[in-house]
Amino acid sequence: MSITTVNPATGEDIETYETLSPVDAFAKVDACHEAFTKWKLQSLEDRASVIKGIGKALRDNKEELAQLMTREVGKLIGDSRDEVELCAGICDYTAAKGPTDLADEKRDPSNAGRGIVTYSPIGVIYGIQPWNFPAYQVIRYAIASLMAGNGVLLKHSSLCTGSGLMIEKIFGEGGLPENLFTVLVIDHDTSDAIIEHDKVRGVTLTGSDGAGRHVAQKAAAVIKKTVMELGSNDAYLVLEDADLDVAVKVCAQARLYNNGQTCINGKRFIVTDKVYDEFVEKYVARFEGVKTGDPTDEDSGMGPMSSSDLRDELHEQVEESVKKGAKIACGGSVPDKKGAWYPATVLTDVAPGQPAYDDELFGPVASVIRAKDDEDAMRLANESRYGLGGGILSGDTDRAIELASKHFDTGMVYINTYGVADPAMPFGGVKDSGYGREHGGFGMKEFVNAKSIFIGAA
Repeated sequence: MSITTVNPATGEDIETYETLSPVDAFAKVDACHEAFTKWKLQSLEDRASVIKGIGKALRDNKEELAQLMTREVGKLIGDSRDEVELCAGICDYTAAKGPTDLADEKRDPSNAGRGIVTYSPIGVIYGIQPWNFPAYQVIRYAIASLMAGNGVLLKHSSLCTGSGLMIEKIFGEGGLPENLFTVLVIDHDTSDAIIEHDKVRGVTLTGSDGAGRHVAQKAAAVIKKTVMELGSNDAYLVLEDADLDVAVKVCAQARLYNNGQTCINGKRFIVTDKVYDEFVEKYVARFEGVKTGDPTDEDSGMGPMSSSDLRDELHEQVEESVKKGAKIACGGSVPDKKGAWYPATVLTDVAPGQPAYDDELFGPVASVIRAKDDEDAMRLANESRYGLGGGILSGDTDRAIELASKHFDTGMVYINTYGVADPAMPFGGVKDSGYGREHGGFGMKEFVNAKSIFIGAA
């Protein structure tokens, strides 16, 4: 069996890769475990030094990796370069904070003279990652796991197979011991078998909630720890006192960043009745002004979607929503040209029962929903099975913070801004958006054994 990567901007094939047999894949798992048995004995400071070296290697290879990511998944070239820089920043943060965050902790137990809590690595961690951020999705879990002393396996999306293999090479250039980070080019059946492998101790997945359920069930059957970062239908609230120019700018960026293909993109834009008409007018005008074009062109405002299949799936969701009452304010049609192109699209009259309201639309389609008032907007935002991120646009920052902390049922909230991720802040969601946290020091402790050591009085 083989995998062929395709340039979504042109529809042309890039490269073909042979998949591993189960026997060959298992041999790589065994080799990763063997490398782990040595890596786990390295000091925290020595591990941090290697992580720092990986960050340097990422920067040294930034342009080549960025160009490859853009060819494979259609990201704007500037966004690809920014992604590599974010990955290097994660390495820098982890190298700086890891030795302190993972250091032994002294405790005073009542049943012994003293106590120590030590964060021991558990073994090989298997990551199943998507295509929308070919480098970042890998770095996010891999660097934290390596800092903790674990070995790491990667099954990357077939759409960006080349990027995954290049990252493996970059890790080696950065000084990581051989086999400690290993890419598995495998099919789904072999992936399920890897989860069950006795030398795999933890599993992390970024993807749809359907994929999360499948993988979590497979791991639970063999009692293995998992971290799930799943889909979402993030709501951005435009409250009555919002600065509409700021709101339109932020909400457009929140929907269209990365060609609209980000788990933490804004998808539902819940606008209070008082400002609804003015917001929609300005929002549609901004979407109509988006220049779609060659993602390698610095002047392009949006590139293609990552594949024609995913583009067609998105369009079906739009058409189904329209059949059930939604209206297309702009966009909403498939261009007659090669590639996975789709225009920046705004849907209004979005209501329950439509895919645009209930589900995740993973592409450049914004669902605008009218709310009676601010209280109703908050209620509608939480009326979702998902809970990854969200946003609040308001002139009263203190009130927005209170809404975010006490009422917004998500893992992350952006107030009068939009962002994707930051190494210093925890990343993850609740409800059908998954569980577990990455970044902010939390990711380094997801796959460790918090071990208690009791020492008798001298």
